Amino acid sequence: MKIHQPVAHLSFETSLGMMRLAASVQGLSGAWFVQGQKDCPDISGWGEERSDHEVLAQAMCEINDFLAGKRNSFDVPLDLSAGTPFQQAVWRALIGIPFGSSCSYGQIAAVIGRSGAVRAVGAAVGANPISIIVPCHRVLGGNGSLTGYSGGLSRKAALLRVEGWAMEHFVNDELPRHLRPLPPGGQTKKIDWQENDGCDWLKLPPYS
Repeated sequence: MKIHQPVAHLSFETSLGMMRLAASVQGLSGAWFVQGQKDCPDISGWGEERSDHEVLAQAMCEINDFLAGKRNSFDVPLDLSAGTPFQQAVWRALIGIPFGSSCSYGQIAAVIGRSGAVRAVGAAVGANPISIIVPCHRVLGGNGSLTGYSGGLSRKAALLRVEGWAMEHFVNDELPRHLRPLPPGGQTKKIDWQENDGCDWLKLPPYS
């Protein structure tokens, strides 16, 4: 995936490490962890940082509020146009996963009408350019395990903890991929895709 050169960018510190934001004229187009993130873009040629940019300032505040437990949703406008139509369908599905819930790659594939494309869905989830706000950390393996996260499993575990999930602790916080986190309430909490819970993304036509 090629990230379009943004009109503005900004780096800022969070409780999970430094993050880099990018914005286009349409909205926030990127949010990456600077250290330990796969496919963090090279910002050479992006120009000076813009701390006064409205979208970037809003995204920074909302991310920090989320990590501090002060909000469970985001209002900043997004620009997902860097992805293919298939990737954008997957990313829109991610946005619809409620706070404190999870889903599997197979469930996302079914929602976008591509049940046989679980592996491609996994690749699209891994290519998500907007960490935290497009919540790919809420995607678990079919058996409820952590599987992977482009920002590192420790950050995925930390983000789930923010949403109330219970997580085992390991030496040096090196979490195994097979770890099965315990959701809020102590019981398996997955979305029933057969029920319309009011999320507009459930009404989207299947990807074709």
